[in-house]
Amino acid sequence: MSATQPPKAATLLAGTPTQFTQFAEGALDRARAAIAELEALGPGNDAKVLSLYDEVTRRLSDAGARSSLAKEVHPDGAFRAAAEQCEQRLEAYSVELSLHRPLYDALSRVSLDALDPAGVHWLQKTLREFRRAGVDRDDATRAKVKALNEELVKIGQAFGRNIRDDVREVKVAPDELRGLPADWLAAHPAGPDGLVTVTTNTPDYLPVMLYAQSVKAREALWRTYRNRAYPANVQVLKDLLSTRHALATLLGYPNWAEYVTETKMVKSAQAARDFIERGRLATEARAKADLATLVERKRRDVPGATAVEPWEHQFYEDRVKAESYGLDSQALRPYFEYATVKQGVMDITSRLFGIRYERRSDVAVWHADVETYDVLEGDTWLGRIHLDMHPRDGKYQHAAQFGLSVGVAGQQLPEAVLVCNFPRPGELMQHSDVETFFHEFGHLLHEVFAGRQRWAGISGIKTEWDFVEVPSMLLQEWPLDGAALTTFARHHQTKAPIPAALVEQLKQAKRFGVGLDTRRQFFLSAVSLAFHDRAPGFDTSEVLREVQERFLPFRREHAAGTHFELGFGHLDGYSAIYYTYQWSTVIAKDLLTRFRPHAMLDGSVARKYRQQVLEAGGSREAGALVQDFLGRPYAFEAFQQWIEGRD
Repeated sequence: MSATQPPKAATLLAGTPTQFTQFAEGALDRARAAIAELEALGPGNDAKVLSLYDEVTRRLSDAGARSSLAKEVHPDGAFRAAAEQCEQRLEAYSVELSLHRPLYDALSRVSLDALDPAGVHWLQKTLREFRRAGVDRDDATRAKVKALNEELVKIGQAFGRNIRDDVREVKVAPDELRGLPADWLAAHPAGPDGLVTVTTNTPDYLPVMLYAQSVKAREALWRTYRNRAYPANVQVLKDLLSTRHALATLLGYPNWAEYVTETKMVKSAQAARDFIERGRLATEARAKADLATLVERKRRDVPGATAVEPWEHQFYEDRVKAESYGLDSQALRPYFEYATVKQGVMDITSRLFGIRYERRSDVAVWHADVETYDVLEGDTWLGRIHLDMHPRDGKYQHAAQFGLSVGVAGQQLPEAVLVCNFPRPGELMQHSDVETFFHEFGHLLHEVFAGRQRWAGISGIKTEWDFVEVPSMLLQEWPLDGAALTTFARHHQTKAPIPAALVEQLKQAKRFGVGLDTRRQFFLSAVSLAFHDRAPGFDTSEVLREVQERFLPFRREHAAGTHFELGFGHLDGYSAIYYTYQWSTVIAKDLLTRFRPHAMLDGSVARKYRQQVLEAGGSREAGALVQDFLGRPYAFEAFQQWIEGRD
């Protein structure tokens, strides 16, 4: 694919399962042929060795990304199943290559002298990953490693599939939904049995937890949500943890947490543990103050109350924001109609980064909901993005960015997909949904801007994993900026801009609850680490409750009968390193200090950030990229100030 033409990978998901399988098999065949050609080369062919290996990297990355996306979003179950099988075969071949000693030896012989710094960084990272995979072990060990990796792919797929396919529902009487917005109620009429069906999908779950006056309805939905994938994932999670532990110990590590953190910015499980504990301590005072305020508010409804239950947390937080800070979150919703928000995200990022989006209606995609845009700078194509933004059966239930084509300078442009579960055009969003939209769009832009490196192995989002959330955590600051909000937040009926007073109320109210909300993120970080820093065989629900006691104020007995960890999808992709989100937040808050002296819509700082951080992809260590932009190493202080309300 010429780098002067837009990519067209999405069309692969618009065909049949057979055609998709043929594409994946073709990618494998071409990769095998390139490896055979590479191994036949004699000394003095360093450039050709690297070129062939990078071609293999690109083909396998692209085919794997398309398979991963298709299994999560395709409306046809047979297509999803075929994509899952393709992903397994691609992963199996990637594992085989990672253990292929002749390939490692050929790459080891390449001289670094002719490479630029980015090329040296890429090759050294590549050789390190070969060694971490076990390429230098004996034949028997390599065979065991291969088998365990192949098993992990299957187990991980099952874990995610069981969550994705388990959309649960509760039926409640209409009067139990008093407090919900009128537009939400209109979209949820009672059925023939006189009851309203509420699902565990986000557009249902979040409004009910925020607004339903019925404690019974909220508790029922809360418990139902926390039993997704139960009991299907009970054994699957046990297998996932035990197989990871077996692989890590086979490779000489004490546990999976030590193995997976070694190549991250954090460097070790102990450093991750220390970071989580620092976060727990940093949030302790603010979380206690938040909780005291919630309990005090609850006493107005329940005299003598001494605790807030988990299904009451969001409800009373919203009440406090409305009554103490003047913010009625339902009053915000009319200003956040989905299509207007989408246009606002695109307009603001265009202005910040000097780009434009061109809608394409001539591209074959996998579902009628999907919108396609080319990303351009002037008349130059930078890449292509697709937006798959609304819930449907069989689709990934949360929000994430997926790749389709890794960008490589002079060869092909990046192509990526945003997958969310937002209300449809004409429907209204919560402000938290708006933040999520900006957050996920940050990933999308990172993929596009970073997709211009010489080598596929460092192009796109190829930074250390605990840095990947930084661009998204940073971009979600913009829907809290008054000037940014007024560019798109208009009443869906009157078209009046959001009042400045309402924006100020939003900003002030957002400060409340930061302690408890951030502490919950550190709780999830501690859970993911605790599941992976010990030998398997423990009761995951019991460990979760033990961690909850250290981090959250909710009574452990109320978690009885629920199995949140079985629906905690990040345990598959992120495994032990969910701390990534807060680690990235620390860095993002520090990066924000460079934007705040200017107007947030001033593109001068944003374009410097684009050039020095985003466009670099994985060509350097992430810490070095941040230091270039800040002029110093990143620090914890800005995060601490935010937690304490001093930002």
